[in-house]
Amino acid sequence: MFFEFGIKDFIDILLVAFLLYYTYKLMKASGSINVFTGILVFILIWLVVSQVLEMKLLGSIFDKLVSVGVLALIVLFQDEIRRFLLTLGSHQHASALVRFLTGNKKEKLQHDDIMPIVMACISMGKQKVGALIVMERNVPLDDVIRTGEIIDANINQRLIENIFFKNSPLHDGAMVISKKRIKAAGCILPVSHNLDIPKELGLRHRAAMGISQVLDALAIIVSEETGAISVAWRGQFYLRQSAEELESLLTKES
Repeated sequence: MFFEFGIKDFIDILLVAFLLYYTYKLMKASGSINVFTGILVFILIWLVVSQVLEMKLLGSIFDKLVSVGVLALIVLFQDEIRRFLLTLGSHQHASALVRFLTGNKKEKLQHDDIMPIVMACISMGKQKVGALIVMERNVPLDDVIRTGEIIDANINQRLIENIFFKNSPLHDGAMVISKKRIKAAGCILPVSHNLDIPKELGLRHRAAMGISQVLDALAIIVSEETGAISVAWRGQFYLRQSAEELESLLTKES
């Protein structure tokens, strides 16, 4: 009997390939690619033993290990699973649906809100003052805000520069901007363990990459060593941004 290959089978294979690719990206970003490779090897061995060779005893042992292993993987990769679900929930269409059902409207930053941020970053870059600014988008940053000192002030260039002044007690942490206000400063961010991040980029860049991987937030970094302005967004760096490029990116994505 010939194997019938239809459109459903094609969609099935395509979805499995997409799921494996996305899982690979998550594992690579979190530094767990070796674990992911080990899981794939284990699954291949299990399929060969139980389906191809039909070894009943060894196959039953593998079946038990797989059933227990699913629970172990949920515990082991809870951060990656949470990130995957947050990515789905923060997708543009999903967020629009949630806002439609709840009646909440997204507060988009206007030009008057963006320019103080841009001017503060340019000024700090010239003085080589390190800074890390996280801007909330669809997913709330309440957990991050609670790790710092609450400010809840209007977006102001001088205030941003004073917070990141080298002698300020809050200059080492991250500033969070939410709902057109500076919500908190001195906040603690998750650090990315991605091995592909260039060695010359410091802890601020790793923290910015970490929050952009875990949530849909946008992070701006001002390097203390070079004064260069960079942006971490959706797990990618946009390095050495000019004032015009930074303004354009914030206008588009905020």
